[in-house]
Formats: sequence, structure tokens, C-alpha cells
Amino acid sequence: MTEAITVFIVDDHKVVRQGVRAFLDTQPDLVVVGEAESGAEAVEAVAEHAPDVVLMDLIMPGMDGVEATRQVKKVSPRTQIIVLTSYHQDEHIFPAIRAGALSYLLKDAEPDELASAIRKAAAGEAVLHPRVASRVVQELHGARQDTPNPFTALSDRELEVLRLIADGLSNADIAASLIISEKTVKSHVSNILSKLHLADRTQAAVYAWREGVVRRNDEE
Repeated sequence: MTEAITVFIVDDHKVVRQGVRAFLDTQPDLVVVGEAESGAEAVEAVAEHAPDVVLMDLIMPGMDGVEATRQVKKVSPRTQIIVLTSYHQDEHIFPAIRAGALSYLLKDAEPDELASAIRKAAAGEAVLHPRVASRVVQELHGARQDTPNPFTALSDRELEVLRLIADGLSNADIAASLIISEKTVKSHVSNILSKLHLADRTQAAVYAWREGVVRRNDEE
């Protein structure tokens, strides 16, 4: 008899967690080992349980699903992550995949599709919703015609923030430099990552140097 696949559910809506769990409990080879209603809670629990598969919501208060995915892969690299969300726009898809998600499903998936995706994830096989798969294929083929130009996609203030990120400043340092609140800085950073399809500040800094947003002679 094969060993059961352990699953952890992350979603800030209790009714979603209960519904998914109720279905998974009917599957003899799938065992739900826990639930979390926030990204931070999920990271802590995954570090303890090291489940085979995590079902990850993306939009949650506090730590969102992208950052939670990144942190989960750090604390439990063997855990595979399936994004289970209502969103299929580029600004959600690519940061999640770059953060380490293996599969990407929408919440309108049939229960049997979800169970199948979990089994495949446990075996290291990815499953992508058709809409998501087509975007990923287009991206890989270089078919994206609207690759973001930082000088047109970002506002002047966002460009300022991006340059300061590239200089290695923290949110607090950026806030002090631009005389704005740290909360406003966080909002700008989030917008920058979303508009440029980047997963984190490190990617933003590399992007800024590569695309010429920051140049070496700016420091001279």
C-alpha cells in the first residue's frame, strides 16, 4: 500500500478551507495535516509538518501567497505548492511561479481536478489551468508583445523607489529619503513588482541595473 500524500491548506476564508478539506477527506490517499488562514501562519506550520503538498491562496492579509510560497520553499524545499486562487492575471501568475509554485489552479476547478493535481504535485508534475498555461507558453516563446518598459509602465515616484531599491535601501530608508510613510513605500514596491512581473526586491534591483533604470555613473 502506498503512503498517503500529506496536504496543507492555506486560505483566509474559513468556508473555503472547510470545503476543500471536506472533499480531500473523502480521498483515501490524501491526508490533510493542517490549515492556515495567513501566509505567516502557513510558513510556521509547514516548517513543523513538512507536508508533501500545500494548497496556497494568493490574496491574503499580511503576508500574501507569493511571499508565503517563497518562505515555504525555504523552510521545506521538498514541499510542492499548488496555487489555488480566483486570479489568473499576469501580475499574479508569474510572481507566484517565480516564487516557487509548481502548479496553478483556479478555484472553479472540479474537485477531481484538484485531487489529480495534488497527486501529480507530490510526484513533481506541474498542472496549470489552461488560461495560465497559455500565458506561460507565450512568455517562454517570447510572444509577449507588451513586455513592460519601466520608463512607461512606472510612475515617476515608482521609478524613484525602484532606483533606491537598486541602491540597497530598506523600506524605512526609502521612506526617510523621499519623506513619505513606510506604508506608502510598501504600496509602491508592491505596484513595481506587479507591473514588472517580478517576485521580490532582489529581482527588482537586478532588473533596474539590467534595464538601465540605474547606471553606474549615477553614483559618481
